[in-house]
Amino acid sequence: MKLLLVNPNTTASMTEKAAIAARSVASSGTEILASNPSDGPVSIEGYYDEVFSIPGLLEEIRKGAVAGCQGTIIACFDDTGLDAARCQVAGPVVGICEAAVHMASMVSNSFSIVTTLNRSVPALEGLVLKYGMERHCRRVRASEVPVLDLEDPNSGGRKKIRDEVALALSEDRSEAIVLGCAGMVDLARDLSEEFQVPVIDGVTSAVKLVESLVSLGLQTSKRNGYAFPRAKTYLGRFQSDQPSGRIC
Repeated sequence: MKLLLVNPNTTASMTEKAAIAARSVASSGTEILASNPSDGPVSIEGYYDEVFSIPGLLEEIRKGAVAGCQGTIIACFDDTGLDAARCQVAGPVVGICEAAVHMASMVSNSFSIVTTLNRSVPALEGLVLKYGMERHCRRVRASEVPVLDLEDPNSGGRKKIRDEVALALSEDRSEAIVLGCAGMVDLARDLSEEFQVPVIDGVTSAVKLVESLVSLGLQTSKRNGYAFPRAKTYLGRFQSDQPSGRIC
């Protein structure tokens, strides 16, 4: 099968890091195409950045569908543009927050999410509610590490994340940790070994979920909410994005 992994921000090094992790867990018959938009924010840190990343994200998903991708992973923990993406294509689309919290609920009674900045916490708390995980998620915690610091091994970001994980286990009494940023994908195994608890990364979790959905022949329902967009006119800069009915 062929899957698309899209990083909604424009930082190619983060895309490549996520792609390496995704391919490391993919089944032998799975090909993963990885991409990011050329236009948009270099990182997504809050609601404002998220909005400006969505047009580029949807364009990359359109390209992936044309290339024959059967499923899509959105590699941003805000699950940026997830609902719009599910309207755009027939194949399954999974966000990494959605994947990670579901995985965590299956291997623990409770978990904490450790993310980057405090400004991201409200959005993730909203996703916890959306996915029905409020009974399992003890807390969404911020390590106060800017997203792009995760690309710099000399930034001190890894230590801040490690320290926040330790606090989550001691203060929240959580049984598992969910890493709340795609840029943390390379930290999960080391942290799990150090703390002897499941530390769950959303990128790899989403790969296995999308593989399963494709293998089962399950596609996104086009009844009601996730129906293909109705054909209509878009004006101005979005004219090229106007839907004609079925998109991909």
